[in-house]
Amino acid sequence: MGLHKIIIPTPFAVGDVNSYLMKGDMLTLIDAGPKTPEAWEALKFGLKQANVEPDDIEQVVLTHHHPDHAGWVDGFKNATLYGHPYNDLWLRRDQAFFDYHDAFYLERLKEEGVPDDLMFWVKKMKRPLNLLGSRPLDMAINEGDTLPGHPDWDVMETLGHAQSHLSFWNKETGEMIGGDHVIAKVSSNPLIEPPLNPDEGRPKSLLQYNASLAQLLKMPIDVIYSGHGEEVRNVHELVTQRLEKQHQRAMKVLAMIKHEEETVYGLTQKLFPYAYEKELGLTLSETIGQIDYLLEEGQIIERLGENGILYYSKA
Repeated sequence: MGLHKIIIPTPFAVGDVNSYLMKGDMLTLIDAGPKTPEAWEALKFGLKQANVEPDDIEQVVLTHHHPDHAGWVDGFKNATLYGHPYNDLWLRRDQAFFDYHDAFYLERLKEEGVPDDLMFWVKKMKRPLNLLGSRPLDMAINEGDTLPGHPDWDVMETLGHAQSHLSFWNKETGEMIGGDHVIAKVSSNPLIEPPLNPDEGRPKSLLQYNASLAQLLKMPIDVIYSGHGEEVRNVHELVTQRLEKQHQRAMKVLAMIKHEEETVYGLTQKLFPYAYEKELGLTLSETIGQIDYLLEEGQIIERLGENGILYYSKA
């Protein structure tokens, strides 16, 4: 299989991001880096090493909508753009979506017990939109589809880290292109994001993520080509460790809910005493994940206070 890895710099803490050029019936680029001049130079350089120009690319396929993966979708004018339907919310970015987005996060912060003077975080939840492309999908793909032009590659919905996350699986070769689903060095954050369908309520990202990881344990995966860092080869071992680690984190949270009721914000301050002020969105996401897990396991109960705040106590 012709798979050529292109390493692209990002301005984010995660460091470089990987794009993959796939040769087959269609010349395909999986993911397109952040929309910075440095990333565009790196993309062009990587393509040139494979004797390809940006205008030769016939299709761009997104693993998910985050800016480090979906920035330069605008740079390939001859390419058809494919991805999970959720990508479109972010690629179009119309006013109705922003209103929905802000209302969703305002509601979350209130029920988590975040003080009023920190509500400015609603605006910060949008991520650096200037680094994200602004071209809508040409075609949505999802679970059960095969990758256009690459009949050996199946599309898998692997939600959790993002509500748009897809992975691509070749059962003949045991290879997977996994985006941020599994990264060698760090565990991906299951981020809280507004649902595609507003009627569905907040997605339980950590439970989704655990379910997506558990799926991998049933598959004979030889290698995952990851969105960051090197390839992952000991997939089952790594996934088993990650799921166990997450369970331990949840038990740590359970131990904090001892005698009195706790809010998500209160628990976040205890869990991340230094990080929560700088990274409120990420740390709240992490805490909510553990709360969802403990509720699912029947270890804690939830109560809605008259003030609209959710309180948690031991079951």
